[in-house]
Amino acid sequence: MADAGKANPQGVERLGYLGLGLMGTPMARRLLNAGYHVSVWNRSEGKVVPLVQAGAVSANTPCELLTSSDIVFMCVTDAAAVEEVIFGRAGLAAAPGAGKLVVDFSSIHPDAARELAERLKAANGASWIDAPVSGGTKGAEEGTLAIMAGGEASDIERARPYVLAMARRFTHMGPTGAGQTTKLCNQVIVGCAMAVLAEATRLASNAGIDASRLPEALAGGFADSIPLQLFVPRMVRGIHSPPLGHVATMLKDLDTVADVAQATSTPVPMATLAGQIFRLAKAARGAEADALEIYKLSAPDC
Repeated sequence: MADAGKANPQGVERLGYLGLGLMGTPMARRLLNAGYHVSVWNRSEGKVVPLVQAGAVSANTPCELLTSSDIVFMCVTDAAAVEEVIFGRAGLAAAPGAGKLVVDFSSIHPDAARELAERLKAANGASWIDAPVSGGTKGAEEGTLAIMAGGEASDIERARPYVLAMARRFTHMGPTGAGQTTKLCNQVIVGCAMAVLAEATRLASNAGIDASRLPEALAGGFADSIPLQLFVPRMVRGIHSPPLGHVATMLKDLDTVADVAQATSTPVPMATLAGQIFRLAKAARGAEADALEIYKLSAPDC
């Protein structure tokens, strides 16, 4: 049970973390390693245990988590999951929220972020930052994530020292929803990069050259990039555990790109094609497959 009465020494705020998946667990662990008081909650209790063993305090419900925290961070699957932990039974909205701050690392539709922020503010007075992340599980473990945020400037600065225990970069992009829109731009680039790198790697392999040497050969040239250096070796060697991200997650984000693009009359032909490739990957490899398994779509035995 969370310790709602624990002191808040020297102005350091009590932190909560909700959603202990591939990203949430290493991010919460970094807060603990930085010496912060952290309460945690997760729908499946088994994921709470390692963090409690590392010094976290377990909360029984999201409501209890916010009650015992000044700032709650959360990272869950989609907008439906965000809504459930806020407005479901014993959700965040049931806790006193005045002066509290909720920072959502989930990737959801910008419209959903704005609506949920307004509803939470009306329900209990809590403030909101939408702060989706980029960098995958490796970035979460190493604290090198890029986090793009939407919300009030004062709330961004309040959260900054804690976020920078989990990330290398925390950029205020504008009002609520701006963080989510920026993440969509990120996903256009990353989703298309995955598809293009899978294509180039398969071409190299089929043409009889050592595809594993592409990162070395192209380093420093115009084709060089972090995705080239990280993704191609994993594709060639079949390294998919732990996944950098799930096929279903990338597809969800690219489908959101298509929706926002339609609403803003923005042509996105490359992102649309990448979305269809990930849709094929979902059918062929499964929703929980590593996103880089799109490389296998062009294999003879796929």
